[in-house]
Amino acid sequence: MLTDGDKIRNLLAEYADLVDAGDLEGVGRLMAGASLHTLDGTEIARGAEAVTALYSGLVKLHEDGTPRTQHLVTNVHLTEQRDGTVQSLSVFVVLQATDGVPLQPVITGRYVDLFEPAGDGGWRFLRRAFGPSLTGNLTQHMEIAL
Repeated sequence: MLTDGDKIRNLLAEYADLVDAGDLEGVGRLMAGASLHTLDGTEIARGAEAVTALYSGLVKLHEDGTPRTQHLVTNVHLTEQRDGTVQSLSVFVVLQATDGVPLQPVITGRYVDLFEPAGDGGWRFLRRAFGPSLTGNLTQHMEIAL
């Protein structure tokens, strides 16, 4: 039987899998009830349509329809909040290899997520704040410069 922590970690992995597959509409559906923020708290998207639009404007997809990345989410620290939500602090590392760029880490950063019970025994994203810690060659990964 999966614990609540397992279910939340599965959502973190599902997000990474969707981005790596180039399924930006899937990212929007996953974040449908959530708001996205920079680490300083600035809201940048809310709801499925806005999240899909944000990622479509940020993530560069290649000929195979993917960003040619592997997102790793590590150092997950879960804390139950008084209101029944769970906060997750984690670190991400994005590896990328394209025809023009050999396998390399291109960006690392932090996620600060808030999850709420979904009512069906599962959990869902309520809020995500994220930002870079270290950046490398992002020319093949992002449509805009950081």
